Amino acid sequence: MTNSSEAKKTKSIQELLKKIVQEIEDTKGLDVLILDLSGKVPYTDYFVLVTGSSDRHVQAISDRIELRLKKEDKRLAISIEGYQEAHWILMDYGDVVVHIFLPEERQYYDLESMWKDVPRLSEKKILESAL
Repeated sequence: MTNSSEAKKTKSIQELLKKIVQEIEDTKGLDVLILDLSGKVPYTDYFVLVTGSSDRHVQAISDRIELRLKKEDKRLAISIEGYQEAHWILMDYGDVVVHIFLPEERQYYDLESMWKDVPRLSEKKILESAL
């Protein structure tokens, strides 16, 4: 990949992250954490972790992300898993994978500890980034 195409891909991923985080903020998602997995795994560059306060809240966060990306970018998730049970919804957008948990599921699976050695980005940094 040339420097120009790498820069375009990076900007595209940053725009995707920003839209996802904006929707999480608008739906009052809790404890947002972005893990930078670029270069660590072959299947994604970022994990976005967020907690919802109830199964309906978890679904609402997922719905808002899905609607915005579909409407603005014509972007569909590669897959969405766990929507019906809404204890842990996984939304795979390729470069970004969103994990929306109920509190007990997030604590049980503890992805933060599993990926403790990767860089972390704050939602504030993503929202304030100049695109």
